[in-house]
Amino acid sequence: MLGVNGVTLRFGKRTLFEDVNIKFTNGNCYGIIGANGAGKSTFLKVLSGEIEPSEGDVYMSEKERLGILKQDHYEYDEMRVLDTVIRGNTRLFEITEAKNELYAKPDFSDADGIKAGELEAEFAELNGWMAETDAAQLLSGLGIDISLHEKLMKELTGPEKVKVLLAQALFGNPDVLLLDEPTNNLDIAAIAWLEEFLISFDNTVIVVSHDRHFLNKVCTHTLDIDYGKIQLYVGNYDFWYESSQLALKQMRESNKKKEEKIKELEDFIRRFSANASKSKQATSRKKTLEKIELDEIKPSTRKYPFIEFKPERESGKEILDVDNISASVDGVQVLKNISFKILKGDKIALLGDNGIAKTTLFRVLMGEIQKDKGKITYGKTIKASYIPQDNEAYFNSEKSITQWIADAYNINDETIIRSFLGRMLFSGEEALKKVNVLSGGERARCMLSRAMLEASNLLFLDEPTNHLDLESITALNNGLERTNAELIFVSHDHEFIQTIANRIIVVTDNGVQDYRMSYDEYLEKNKEAMKKETSY
Repeated sequence: MLGVNGVTLRFGKRTLFEDVNIKFTNGNCYGIIGANGAGKSTFLKVLSGEIEPSEGDVYMSEKERLGILKQDHYEYDEMRVLDTVIRGNTRLFEITEAKNELYAKPDFSDADGIKAGELEAEFAELNGWMAETDAAQLLSGLGIDISLHEKLMKELTGPEKVKVLLAQALFGNPDVLLLDEPTNNLDIAAIAWLEEFLISFDNTVIVVSHDRHFLNKVCTHTLDIDYGKIQLYVGNYDFWYESSQLALKQMRESNKKKEEKIKELEDFIRRFSANASKSKQATSRKKTLEKIELDEIKPSTRKYPFIEFKPERESGKEILDVDNISASVDGVQVLKNISFKILKGDKIALLGDNGIAKTTLFRVLMGEIQKDKGKITYGKTIKASYIPQDNEAYFNSEKSITQWIADAYNINDETIIRSFLGRMLFSGEEALKKVNVLSGGERARCMLSRAMLEASNLLFLDEPTNHLDLESITALNNGLERTNAELIFVSHDHEFIQTIANRIIVVTDNGVQDYRMSYDEYLEKNKEAMKKETSY
């Protein structure tokens, strides 16, 4: 059993959280939420022992084992994929290495035989004979083809490495799983598999994630880091949100009633304190007034940007016609026979296994890559904006955020710029940061600011929630639901797709599949189709 007792963590004068007392129990999944910088990942590092708390202690049985999702994607580059997964159980991996070393000795002695016997017994106890089979099953579940299992890690792509490291954390039935953003870079099928794995996992899971659907699906408890505290809620993300909003509303309403009572008492005291016949009543009211205490409502670390896409011109009847286009990247064809029309009111989620193909489609539509064949026709009223998945090229500058915006849109009034940036959470000195030192989340908000100022009526968004915190994702989600601009977007965020998209287009190796339905309806339709295929 893992737990924390009186844990406080300070960095200099800043206190991330203090006096945290939590006992994590088996069969539960704890989702950690909070604003960027609140200390979510740091709390995981405290639990894993990577960071020592300023006060208090972390306790766990010596016999229990932690499974931790590693973030260094290059640590195991010279190791076989299957061995990387098995290394998730450190003791089993050490025994395997020691056994192999003993058996390779040319002068194998009786003492070596005794030692080998002891190792074999512990190896069997740790289910070592099934290790490779179990590792292979985890890899296959996450979408790593069996042809990759014997390769070295350095031969895999970035997203494939992420899946292998996740399999490593899950391997060997750890007593406690610590997962920091496990759905990052996972495709939809892998996320669904992970959800089912965690739901059926019998031990303890503690997870940090910005994926609201994932948190709702797997979490039994929510840990909210805010106000320098960690508050435990029984329930998933939606339950936390409703509970916290209700508690805040009740505190505000309670304070409002108290303030009205205070004003009423103060008025009475002011009017009648000098009146002899009512002086006793005035004194009594003074005592009542002294007992009234307003609930302290601390400012939350959570900040919601104001995201609103208002086209300067409504789109006409003709929006975009994509007719049989094909395109290649570095001589390899990634788009073939792509045809679709965007109609008024369309909000399209672009799906497909090939991420390069989807990004290439956006770049072809924006004229950044030449197509091999086909025709693209925009309506005369259409102005398109594009938020790419890789935005690094936009930030190779020493300019401040304020100057970056001013130069891009020829806005000379700094007051207007600072006011706009303030709504995007770049207030005060933040707006003067140089763009080449911004974090991923800050860059994402800059790109959203850019798209908002362009006031386009057609939006192309390639993984727009990447690097955003839950608050910014929620604000973006709401902004895209409200806008009357047409849009095509790529995302792996289930709730984001479900709440925004009214049409699904799947990019395949030979054209597209087009569905005028919600995301959940599409998933259900595909599930039924797969059932029919496997029944024959």
